[in-house]
Amino acid sequence: MVFSTATLTFLRGLKRHNHRTWFEAHRAEYEAHVKQPMGELIEELDVRLTRFAPEIIGEPKRSMFRIYRDIRFSPDKSPYKTHASCWFYHRDGSRAVGRGAGGEGGAGFYFQIAPRDSFVGGGMWMPPRDALLKLREAIAEDPKRMGKIATDRRLVRRFGGLSEEAVLRRVPRGFAPDHPAARWLKFQSFVAGRPLTDAQATSARLPALLEADFRLMLPLVRWINGVLGLPAAERR
Repeated sequence: MVFSTATLTFLRGLKRHNHRTWFEAHRAEYEAHVKQPMGELIEELDVRLTRFAPEIIGEPKRSMFRIYRDIRFSPDKSPYKTHASCWFYHRDGSRAVGRGAGGEGGAGFYFQIAPRDSFVGGGMWMPPRDALLKLREAIAEDPKRMGKIATDRRLVRRFGGLSEEAVLRRVPRGFAPDHPAARWLKFQSFVAGRPLTDAQATSARLPALLEADFRLMLPLVRWINGVLGLPAAERR
């Protein structure tokens, strides 16, 4: 099973009626058109990852993000997310869903589906202070390696290079302002990604499309994980 227009229809409805009564009345649609195909996609990509990145895994129970929002500290009390998403993480990192995206589990791959807001990405978003310092020290020690990964023609052509969503205006404290790696030392996140159309997200070719994108982002993911002590693997 793959995602379909019914997946997008459900998510549109949830956005318009983000409350428990509506969700419970449409839970069967959520299970059939969102949760089940997401679980099957995760299993399919886990098989594909064994071929080129066996250290990265996907498990439906741990990779799939919950549909419920954490509203404890948010002024927005809407109980449900209006997208569905999953995370593929290093087998030696944190196995808790979502924690890898915050840095505790290293770098990995991400996918989300939502009407006109589907996305594929990879890397490490806003790593915690200790991890960020390790990455910056590795960049300072070998600027050419980071430059080669970040400016790879295929990465730039597909994703526009590294995301510049979180980049400092100045070189961080502790590094020379004219450091050869100044450009990369300013980054606070190390991620790449691109939006997907509704047609791509609901296509039978989605697993192959995601595999191709994951392969292009793999050098970035493996560099980050290597710096953080999470090694690449040849087999499972």
